[in-house]
Amino acid sequence: MTIAGSDPSGGAGIQADLKTFHQFGVYGEAVLTLLTVQNTMRVDRVECLAPDLVVAQAEAVLEDIPPAAIKTGALGNAAIVAAVADLVSRLDIPVVVDPVMISKHGSPLLSGQAQDAMKDRLLPQAELVTPNLPEAEVLTGKPVRGIPGMKKACRELAQMGAHAVLIKGGHADGPAVDVLFVDGDWIECPAPRFDTPHTHGTGCTFSAAITAGLALGQDLPAAVLRAKSFISAAIAANPGLGSGSGPVNHHVPVEAPR
Repeated sequence: MTIAGSDPSGGAGIQADLKTFHQFGVYGEAVLTLLTVQNTMRVDRVECLAPDLVVAQAEAVLEDIPPAAIKTGALGNAAIVAAVADLVSRLDIPVVVDPVMISKHGSPLLSGQAQDAMKDRLLPQAELVTPNLPEAEVLTGKPVRGIPGMKKACRELAQMGAHAVLIKGGHADGPAVDVLFVDGDWIECPAPRFDTPHTHGTGCTFSAAITAGLALGQDLPAAVLRAKSFISAAIAANPGLGSGSGPVNHHVPVEAPR
């Protein structure tokens, strides 16, 4: 299940999540939190749904087709964050929290109060939280520089309650190295950096791929490494759509489980 916002251009949000779930061979369910008016060049409008409507969508699905794993994406405001946190706290299902705060175009997708609610209410429910570098800096309130800084931030986010932390290095210079901290162990996930503007929806797709792996019964490190391979291939094979930051290629093959 994905609990996230809608991207009508299809590159991010629930659209990217459902495409990724399908590619991994899992059945996808989607709970909408907000609607956006956007394309590859800009975001013109963001409208959050009522928190009770968000919860009602999820409860309807949970009653009938309960998922094996859940991910959250753009949640929009503090009331939705709190409602989703309350919902998942009652479930015995792994939750991947992608703390979507800013769109690829620089538009805010999470209010300041919602950032606090995410730290206080949702992170303690997370099997894994997957911030990029700017999001890690907002969540920790400190600059995050280099691998040592990423590891320090991982520890701080784990102290907030998340079981595991994956900080993505796509905004850094050099190779795109992500750092996973789980059960006291470190795993570095390197990948080449691609010179392309077409990276819209990478965070959504990556976290959806991890969620799909968990739903299939993979352990967390295996799910992360398989998802990293998928998102790297999806960026490399991007279809070049749109006049701005276009989508990745959700049709690339998924690596067989190791």
